[in-house]
Amino acid sequence: MKIYRYLTGKDDSSFCARVTQALNEGYELYGSPTMTFNGTDVIVGQAITKDVENESDIPEALKKTSEA
Repeated sequence: MKIYRYLTGKDDSSFCARVTQALNEGYELYGSPTMTFNGTDVIVGQAITKDVENESDIPEALKKTSEA
């Protein structure tokens, strides 16, 4: 089973720390980073994935889905 997350934020050391933490938790970079400018700040994004053995390894926040 694979977990997918997309991290976004202002291009600063805090964003880099979040990506670093995720990598140290076993996530891997997925695809190229994205970058845009909102008129004030550069906003970056990075997709990450992680293989897990079973559904119990998925964080609760990622188990929730919206109902249409």
